[in-house]
Amino acid sequence: MRARLGTGPAPGPAVVSLADYEARAQALLPPQVWDFAAGGAGAETALRANRQALDAVVVYPRVLAGGGRTDTATSLLGTPAALPVAVAPMAYQRLMHPAGEVAMAEAARRAGVPMMLSALSSCPVEEVAGTGVALWFQLYWLAERHALERLIERAEDAGIAALVVTLDVPVLGRRLRDVRNEFALPAEVVAANLTDGSGSRAHVAHRGESALAAHTSSLFGSALGWADLEWLRDRTSLPLALKGILDPRDARRAVDLGADAIVVSNHGGRQLDAAPASVAALPAVVSEVGQQCQVLLDSGIRSGTDVLRALALGAAGVLVGRPLLWALAVDGAAGAESALALLNTEIQESLILAGCPDLAAVRDLRTTQESCR
Repeated sequence: MRARLGTGPAPGPAVVSLADYEARAQALLPPQVWDFAAGGAGAETALRANRQALDAVVVYPRVLAGGGRTDTATSLLGTPAALPVAVAPMAYQRLMHPAGEVAMAEAARRAGVPMMLSALSSCPVEEVAGTGVALWFQLYWLAERHALERLIERAEDAGIAALVVTLDVPVLGRRLRDVRNEFALPAEVVAANLTDGSGSRAHVAHRGESALAAHTSSLFGSALGWADLEWLRDRTSLPLALKGILDPRDARRAVDLGADAIVVSNHGGRQLDAAPASVAALPAVVSEVGQQCQVLLDSGIRSGTDVLRALALGAAGVLVGRPLLWALAVDGAAGAESALALLNTEIQESLILAGCPDLAAVRDLRTTQESCR
């Protein structure tokens, strides 16, 4: 199995929604790569719940608001952003396109939005930062503290604007598509920022096993605790976000520890399959800590309407993942840039239709949510 190495957009009708990229990417990518990116954990209940819960959010538009022009500029984690959007951290983007995270960064820079770079990036942080994108670095907590410190120093030296720690991966969720496919990385795709030599485990397929799960289990520290985060908060002066929080009690403790932002996330349905949909957990977290720090929403965002829903429920912004990954697969940096431009159009139109001249007005909209788990 090899990563897709071709470039150029797939033929077909014009792309008019982010969902159009998904169908084109599936036609282009090897089935095992598609399953790796599209799949969730277990029975994929949490993966489906993200979409169902977002569809259940009803927003009551205001009328006679005047204008027709909108201002979507904001600041996320201290970073200026043209939209209330950041690129979500997604591992091994060279599986999608040879330019990988560098191409995604170029698209984000042109769109004026921050990019959160995964610790499991397949391009070095220095190369990604060299594009000039506003870059946040996402950490998985490594079992070896010295390796973790070196990784943080390397990211800081590259000029990152913020650190984000993913909290919901003490072990990798059991992703049955990868297990059934006995998924392993192709030789040309590596964890470019990890230099301990363990990456070879991700490239060796074993019967009835995901090589990536074996790889991460050898790297990640499963005993991460609040004291570790206190150490990190004391160590860095960069803005610090904690990703993977769903319970308001954890959000409160994170703010008390000194977190600058909370990312409400069920990891795109890829970790605990019994977890709630991210957007269903959002209002309680906003109620608990929304006055003390920014709250961002991750998992399931597929359109400008979804962004409006998240903002109306109190989020300061959203992370967008898979739709941009599909666009990257279709046409590299140009595809991801086009997807972000389309999302911009959708956000602008959603705000106008909701009677909101700016993002502050969105937070005054009434919402209801149908029953969802």
